Amino acid sequence: MNVISLLFIFSLIVSLMIELWLNIKNQFHILQNREKVPAEFAEVVNQEAHQKAADYSRAKLQLARFVLFFDAALILVMTLGGGFQDIYSIWLGLEINPVWRDVGFLLSTFMFLALLHLPFSILSTFRIEERFGFNKTTPAKFISDLLKQWLLMLVIGLPLLWAIVAIMNSFIDQAWWLYAWILWMSFNLLLLWAYPKWIAPLFNKFTPIEEGEMKQRIEALLERTGFESNGIFVMDGSSRSGHGNAYFTGMGKNKRIVFFDTLLEKLSVDEVEAVLAHELGHFKHGHIKKRLIEGAVMSLAGLALLGWLATLPSFYSGLGIETATPAAALLLFMTAVPVMFFFLGPVMAFKSRKHEFEADAFAAQHVGAEHLISALLKLYRDNAATLTPDPSYSAYYDSHPPAKIRIDHLKTLQGIRQ
Repeated sequence: MNVISLLFIFSLIVSLMIELWLNIKNQFHILQNREKVPAEFAEVVNQEAHQKAADYSRAKLQLARFVLFFDAALILVMTLGGGFQDIYSIWLGLEINPVWRDVGFLLSTFMFLALLHLPFSILSTFRIEERFGFNKTTPAKFISDLLKQWLLMLVIGLPLLWAIVAIMNSFIDQAWWLYAWILWMSFNLLLLWAYPKWIAPLFNKFTPIEEGEMKQRIEALLERTGFESNGIFVMDGSSRSGHGNAYFTGMGKNKRIVFFDTLLEKLSVDEVEAVLAHELGHFKHGHIKKRLIEGAVMSLAGLALLGWLATLPSFYSGLGIETATPAAALLLFMTAVPVMFFFLGPVMAFKSRKHEFEADAFAAQHVGAEHLISALLKLYRDNAATLTPDPSYSAYYDSHPPAKIRIDHLKTLQGIRQ
């Protein structure tokens, strides 16, 4: 074993131990608070709903624990156990163009890994979500969505992967990582622009919001806050899940506001306006642009790091690859190297929670904190979101503040509406 092997094994063990400890700690914390609804939520969330949320969280945590061990074992088998090399050896035995050979190797490996994880998706959808009344997906629709995803991977991912591998092979002794980064960012921006109009409708139906008070209130809020969009749409989220949500999608003149139909069914006009104001807060504070810029910087740094690692024989041998090629380096960087940077997850989660507080403040300023509070309480209840997560678990994973902290923060903002 070399230094890369030891660092990889050490990171894998440490990350597994931390995540397992947090998982078990969170489950015990939730179960300890299962029998009593926190006082500040008692008017909206009854004991039955609170216990359902606790049991729902427990079921998801149990599955997540199994996935933790499965993923750790899988990455060891595929790297140090020689799994990646075995797949590559099959492709190396074919007399085809090197670029297409490497693209075939990468695609077949990704497909193999996806198939191994498919049972967990089935368990989550048809056992856990079904058990708690959230699943609306039929087996036929599940298979249809899966086939569409694979087809999209071929139609969109295949040309991108071919171009990146071709760049790596053609400029291996130069700054190939810079050219690959330019291509990657161009692809991401194009995908962000095209997603709402061309990709999302492949999976869901989007209809313009109906005329009426809700549309008028939404349009008035957009005008007050100076936000321009390419339409306000309702998505048939109920065709797959009972969970509700709202989001922005697209960029430039192709931006859309999307509400799940399940969300509109559960919230009042005031509450829907408050949820939208929160999303507008992300836009007005530049969170989306900041995340794009951060993503661009991180991807550039990552590709530059890969450019250096790809020149080290110990990088390949240390992670179980005998054939040192750009394709092998790319695969290892996408699957094994993230293990060594697991500590970045909590940092990103912390920044995300900070953005959520800022968006909440924007909503409180423009529509009133009380409406967002009532909307969140209903969403916590109807989505069976636990009201009592373990603080350590939440700090490590959660992109949104825990329910109590978020509601308390909003209460301090009551009365600041313009």
